[in-house]
Amino acid sequence: MNGAVGSDRRIAHHAASRGAPDTGHLPQRPRVVVVGAGIAGLTAATALAERSVEVEVLEREAHLGGRVGGWHERLDDGTGIAMNRGFHAFFRQYYNLRRLLRRTDPDLQRLTAVDDYPLIDGEGRRDTFRGIPNTPPWNALVFALRSPTFRLQDLVRIDVRAAAPLATVSVPEIYDRLDDVDAQTFLQRIRFPEAANHLAFEVFSRSFFAPPAGMSAAELATMFHIYFLGSAEGLLFDVATGNFDTTLWEPLGRYLAGHGARIRTSTAVTGVELGGTRTFRVHDGTGGSIDADGLVLALDVAGLRALVDASPDLGDPGWRSRVDRLRSAPPFLVQRLWLDRPVAADRPAFLGTGGLRPLDNVSVLDRYEEEARAWTRRTGGSVVELHAYAATGDAVGGAHSPDDVRAQVLARLHAIYPETAAARVVEERTLWRQDCPLFGVGDFARRPTVRTPHERLMLAGDGIRIDLPVALMERAATTGWHAANSLLAQWGVAGHDLYTVPTQGRSPVLRRLAALERHPA
Repeated sequence: MNGAVGSDRRIAHHAASRGAPDTGHLPQRPRVVVVGAGIAGLTAATALAERSVEVEVLEREAHLGGRVGGWHERLDDGTGIAMNRGFHAFFRQYYNLRRLLRRTDPDLQRLTAVDDYPLIDGEGRRDTFRGIPNTPPWNALVFALRSPTFRLQDLVRIDVRAAAPLATVSVPEIYDRLDDVDAQTFLQRIRFPEAANHLAFEVFSRSFFAPPAGMSAAELATMFHIYFLGSAEGLLFDVATGNFDTTLWEPLGRYLAGHGARIRTSTAVTGVELGGTRTFRVHDGTGGSIDADGLVLALDVAGLRALVDASPDLGDPGWRSRVDRLRSAPPFLVQRLWLDRPVAADRPAFLGTGGLRPLDNVSVLDRYEEEARAWTRRTGGSVVELHAYAATGDAVGGAHSPDDVRAQVLARLHAIYPETAAARVVEERTLWRQDCPLFGVGDFARRPTVRTPHERLMLAGDGIRIDLPVALMERAATTGWHAANSLLAQWGVAGHDLYTVPTQGRSPVLRRLAALERHPA
């Protein structure tokens, strides 16, 4: 089974509860409303619809996919363009997300590999993941030996015992050990070299939409486990070959319709109450309502807080407090530029940056996305995308507005890719959003879980706690499967198995060091 999921021989298999193949044995077919059609909501809907549950998905936006959604606009000259909220990496260890995508693309032909993603810092130092072994700990060792940011004296200075948690992650135990420490303090504590910090950690920690000083060290350690020392899938990844709407979510929407699910976009949910003809009555923005036996809330942090606040029937005071204390990360900026000339031929599809705030990465979309490639073939230009995460205040050198950040990231682009300074911007789209969850210091213990005080109310999303080593899009998908499984089990219906990277560090030697760090002689 593992070979069909991924290449790592140590993939952890989390078996779902067994039961009937579908709901045909029940006197009444259960109905579940899924609020939110992002990755988490679409996953939950798929898992339920495949077991013959009656599913209705309500989505506020006009498109599917949530924060990985796509849509189409027109340039000033009338040319149609594809738009989304920016680059997303589909790592090989995203087993549960990739199983969802295989529903409509069994061989994942709508994803294409990025053969490298170099990292550069403000001193011009450059790291690469090309040619690094996949298997831990050799991947980390070879990366360190090749990196210009590691020197022999730096490696000798690292406090190996204090750093052992990075290689001995076990969820949720790692949160008991490190969630009360911020990532920056932890790296200083283990004497991690500052230059390597910019490239080896800051690039990845900021992909969680927060600077290291505002992020839990436990989340940093878990991330390091998922993407590096806990997995033998390697650090290279795939990207979608086209815009997310047509490539990923519209096919899945058709798949769901084929299983009897109903999807209503541009439909906000205004409140939920207990009762009606079933367990829940869900009110939508049109003044209508739907009665349901089960409910999955797959919303972003602000949306979940608002809906719970508007639904006094839901939960108990402790649970409502946990939902209310969820926080959104600082805002981020995505700037997409259509340029009148190509970037240099040797520019990578994706470049990560460290110590070059506010810029976090640069993508050349016409290297891999069909819609951008078609535009460049027609015009001879290029399509470039810039990201700035945690894009306010001291984290970005004092910038406080979208215009400030936009100007700064554009200046960084011109310095890194000088040929773009002379290019004319044919068209530009800038997105400024603040709807990603914050994984702050001490947040884990009070984060709400998939299950709630109501046995038939579930939460799903990348901000929801699940005690498995998953993150970002994979956490969204995993919580979606788990939410559906939790409902299916109540009706005696078989769930869907889950897969993750190994649930603890792979090295017995490092685990012994970590034990010594916890219980010194």
